[in-house]
Amino acid sequence: MDDYRHIFIVGSGAIGKALAVFLSQAGRKVTMIRGSVDNGSTTTRRFAVEMENGAIRAADVEVRTMSSLAEVNGIVVLATKSFGNEKLARAIKSKIGDSPIVLLQNGLGVEQPFLEHGYQHVYRCVLFVTSQSIDEVLVRFKPVAACPVGIARGDKAQLDTIVAHLNTPDFGFKREVHIQPIIWKKAIINCVFNSVCPLLETDNGIFHRNPDALKIARSVIAECATIAHAKGIAIQPDDVERSLIQISRLSDGQAISTLQDIRRNKRTEIETLNAEIVRIAEQINRPEAVRETRLLGELTKIKSELALNLVSAS
Repeated sequence: MDDYRHIFIVGSGAIGKALAVFLSQAGRKVTMIRGSVDNGSTTTRRFAVEMENGAIRAADVEVRTMSSLAEVNGIVVLATKSFGNEKLARAIKSKIGDSPIVLLQNGLGVEQPFLEHGYQHVYRCVLFVTSQSIDEVLVRFKPVAACPVGIARGDKAQLDTIVAHLNTPDFGFKREVHIQPIIWKKAIINCVFNSVCPLLETDNGIFHRNPDALKIARSVIAECATIAHAKGIAIQPDDVERSLIQISRLSDGQAISTLQDIRRNKRTEIETLNAEIVRIAEQINRPEAVRETRLLGELTKIKSELALNLVSAS
């Protein structure tokens, strides 16, 4: 278990940078692996996190690319976009050995590529923090609650070890035995934020400020909860709505990740949110139950593709 003190963070986005800073300040050995570049380089970069009270936390972090590592021996934390999981699962299979992998990703079914490729220690985390990139080295970070980590494939003892190594005062983690209801609840909330906010070009606070936006959110929550119940996951729409409003208040003024991605002409994770709910609904012969969820997801996907096409054409 001592090897787990080395934490490899795959992904250099806002969440990955914040986690790297907090873990480094807590005395953990941290290596960041860039997800979008693989040129064999190794550098040290100083990343900084702006806290809610304006305080700045900073740390020097080793940054490498996957091809520079012969093996990855420690806790592997995925802070990349989930659409790259299939490629990543194939790329690191020979390097990871028995190391556990922890997915800090939105959406439903994001762990499937790793399970299908035979990974034996796979854990899901549900994020209850917001982090927004200011520039290449600075991110703005706001915690909402400790982030639960549960088992996709693994055991409780290893889960406890992972949580102990990842947990810090600023970026909290906790053990959660029953992770699936939490995954579904957060996925439903993200279906709302990651479709409505980008389409309205607005920040996360819209749902506690605007009754009409909240009305749309209510419809999506009700549709998704129906599918969750059909899959044996007990979701209470009122509970989801309360959490959505709480997150909306706490992250008022911040842009959701999908809106950030569209503005930066990057691919979004809408396929593992609205589109995945729709896929599950079709799988159980209930496509009519998710009409608004489908429409909002398809419009968001079109908006994202239009932004990507503009970049390709320029």
